[in-house]
Amino acid sequence: MAVTDIARKQYQRIVDRAASSVAQRLSVPLEGWIATTRKALGMSAAQVGRKLDLTRARISQAERSELSGGVTIKTMQAIAKALGCRFVYAIVPGDGKVEDLILGQAERKAKALVEKASAHMALERQSLPDEKNKAHVKRLADELARTMPSDFWSKT
Repeated sequence: MAVTDIARKQYQRIVDRAASSVAQRLSVPLEGWIATTRKALGMSAAQVGRKLDLTRARISQAERSELSGGVTIKTMQAIAKALGCRFVYAIVPGDGKVEDLILGQAERKAKALVEKASAHMALERQSLPDEKNKAHVKRLADELARTMPSDFWSKT
Protein backbone atom coordinates (compact mmCIF):
# COMPACT_ATOMS: atom_id res chain seq x y z
CA MET A 1 0.00 0.00 0.00
CA ALA A 2 1.41 3.40 -1.01
CA VAL A 3 2.07 6.15 1.51
CA THR A 4 -0.73 8.26 -0.01
CA ASP A 5 -3.16 5.35 0.44
CA ILE A 6 -2.14 4.94 4.08
CA ALA A 7 -2.55 8.68 4.68
CA ARG A 8 -5.97 8.69 2.98
CA LYS A 9 -7.12 5.78 5.17
CA GLN A 10 -5.97 7.67 8.28
CA TYR A 11 -7.95 10.74 7.18
CA GLN A 12 -10.96 8.52 6.52
CA ARG A 13 -10.79 7.11 10.06
CA ILE A 14 -10.70 10.65 11.50
CA VAL A 15 -13.78 11.73 9.51
CA ASP A 16 -15.62 8.46 10.18
CA ARG A 17 -14.94 8.78 13.92
CA ALA A 18 -16.42 12.30 13.89
CA ALA A 19 -19.41 11.09 11.88
CA SER A 20 -20.15 8.37 14.41
CA SER A 21 -19.92 10.73 17.39
CA VAL A 22 -22.79 12.47 19.10
CA ALA A 23 -22.29 15.56 16.90
CA GLN A 24 -23.75 13.64 13.95
CA ARG A 25 -27.08 13.32 15.76
CA LEU A 26 -27.32 17.02 16.69
CA SER A 27 -29.37 19.58 14.90
CA VAL A 28 -29.14 23.35 15.25
CA PRO A 29 -31.75 24.65 17.71
CA LEU A 30 -34.36 27.02 16.27
CA GLU A 31 -32.71 30.03 17.92
CA GLY A 32 -29.19 28.87 17.09
CA TRP A 33 -26.48 27.66 19.44
CA ILE A 34 -25.38 31.08 20.71
CA ALA A 35 -28.82 32.18 21.90
CA THR A 36 -29.82 28.73 23.14
CA THR A 37 -26.64 28.26 25.19
CA ARG A 38 -26.73 31.84 26.48
CA LYS A 39 -30.34 31.40 27.61
CA ALA A 40 -29.60 27.96 29.10
CA LEU A 41 -26.93 29.65 31.23
CA GLY A 42 -29.34 32.45 32.20
CA MET A 43 -27.09 35.11 30.64
CA SER A 44 -28.26 38.22 28.84
CA ALA A 45 -26.69 39.35 25.57
CA ALA A 46 -25.32 42.35 27.48
CA GLN A 47 -23.57 40.06 29.98
CA VAL A 48 -21.96 38.04 27.20
CA GLY A 49 -20.99 41.25 25.45
CA ARG A 50 -19.27 42.59 28.58
CA LYS A 51 -17.13 39.44 28.77
CA LEU A 52 -15.97 40.11 25.21
CA ASP A 53 -15.86 43.91 25.43
CA LEU A 54 -18.70 44.06 22.89
CA THR A 55 -22.15 45.61 22.95
CA ARG A 56 -25.41 43.74 23.49
CA ALA A 57 -26.31 44.68 19.93
CA ARG A 58 -23.16 42.99 18.61
CA ILE A 59 -24.05 39.75 20.42
CA SER A 60 -27.59 39.92 19.03
CA GLN A 61 -26.12 40.49 15.57
CA ALA A 62 -23.90 37.40 16.00
CA GLU A 63 -26.98 35.38 16.99
CA ARG A 64 -28.80 36.52 13.83
CA SER A 65 -25.69 35.89 11.72
CA GLU A 66 -25.46 32.36 13.06
CA LEU A 67 -29.01 31.65 11.92
CA SER A 68 -28.34 33.04 8.43
CA GLY A 69 -25.02 31.19 8.12
CA GLY A 70 -22.93 34.35 8.14
CA VAL A 71 -21.22 34.05 11.52
CA THR A 72 -17.48 33.39 11.44
CA ILE A 73 -15.74 30.52 13.16
CA LYS A 74 -13.64 33.06 15.05
CA THR A 75 -16.79 34.72 16.43
CA MET A 76 -18.32 31.37 17.42
CA GLN A 77 -15.09 30.40 19.22
CA ALA A 78 -14.94 33.71 21.10
CA ILE A 79 -18.58 33.60 22.19
CA ALA A 80 -18.32 29.95 23.18
CA LYS A 81 -15.31 30.78 25.35
CA ALA A 82 -17.17 33.72 26.92
CA LEU A 83 -20.00 31.31 27.73
CA GLY A 84 -17.54 28.91 29.37
CA CYS A 85 -18.00 26.46 26.52
CA ARG A 86 -15.99 25.27 23.56
CA PHE A 87 -16.94 25.53 19.91
CA VAL A 88 -16.71 22.38 17.79
CA TYR A 89 -17.40 21.86 14.12
CA ALA A 90 -16.93 19.08 11.62
CA ILE A 91 -17.58 18.12 8.05
CA VAL A 92 -18.90 14.58 8.00
CA PRO A 93 -20.68 12.34 5.48
CA GLY A 94 -24.44 12.77 5.59
CA ASP A 95 -25.03 9.04 6.00
CA GLY A 96 -22.52 6.27 6.37
CA LYS A 97 -18.79 6.58 6.08
CA VAL A 98 -16.23 8.16 3.76
CA GLU A 99 -15.81 4.78 2.08
CA ASP A 100 -19.52 4.85 1.15
CA LEU A 101 -19.03 8.20 -0.63
CA ILE A 102 -16.03 6.82 -2.53
CA LEU A 103 -17.84 3.63 -3.53
CA GLY A 104 -20.90 5.60 -4.63
CA GLN A 105 -18.79 7.86 -6.86
CA ALA A 106 -16.91 4.85 -8.25
CA GLU A 107 -20.19 3.15 -9.14
CA ARG A 108 -21.58 6.29 -10.83
CA LYS A 109 -18.40 6.71 -12.89
CA ALA A 110 -18.30 3.02 -13.79
CA LYS A 111 -21.97 3.02 -14.87
CA ALA A 112 -21.38 6.10 -17.06
CA LEU A 113 -18.34 4.51 -18.71
CA VAL A 114 -20.06 1.17 -19.31
CA GLU A 115 -23.20 2.89 -20.64
CA LYS A 116 -21.10 4.91 -23.06
CA ALA A 117 -19.29 1.80 -24.29
CA SER A 118 -22.59 -0.10 -24.51
CA ALA A 119 -24.12 2.64 -26.66
CA HIS A 120 -21.24 2.38 -29.13
CA MET A 121 -21.45 -1.41 -29.15
CA ALA A 122 -25.21 -1.28 -29.72
CA LEU A 123 -24.65 0.85 -32.81
CA GLU A 124 -22.49 -1.95 -34.14
CA ARG A 125 -25.01 -4.56 -32.98
CA GLN A 126 -22.54 -5.99 -30.49
CA SER A 127 -24.29 -5.09 -27.25
CA LEU A 128 -23.76 -7.25 -24.19
CA PRO A 129 -26.46 -8.75 -21.99
CA ASP A 130 -27.41 -6.78 -18.86
CA GLU A 131 -25.72 -9.33 -16.58
CA LYS A 132 -22.38 -8.80 -18.34
CA ASN A 133 -22.78 -5.01 -18.19
CA LYS A 134 -23.51 -5.24 -14.44
CA ALA A 135 -20.40 -7.38 -13.97
CA HIS A 136 -18.34 -4.82 -15.92
CA VAL A 137 -19.74 -1.99 -13.77
CA LYS A 138 -18.87 -3.88 -10.56
CA ARG A 139 -15.32 -4.69 -11.72
CA LEU A 140 -14.69 -1.15 -12.98
CA ALA A 141 -16.17 0.43 -9.83
CA ASP A 142 -13.89 -1.68 -7.64
CA GLU A 143 -10.88 -0.63 -9.72
CA LEU A 144 -11.86 3.06 -9.68
CA ALA A 145 -12.38 3.03 -5.89
CA ARG A 146 -9.00 1.36 -5.42
CA THR A 147 -6.98 3.57 -7.80
CA MET A 148 -8.95 6.84 -7.59
CA PRO A 149 -7.64 8.40 -10.83
CA SER A 150 -7.14 12.16 -11.02
CA ASP A 151 -10.57 12.67 -12.64
CA PHE A 152 -12.32 10.50 -10.05
CA TRP A 153 -14.42 13.31 -8.57
CA SER A 154 -15.09 15.11 -11.84
CA LYS A 155 -18.59 15.11 -13.20
CA THR A 156 -19.45 11.84 -14.93
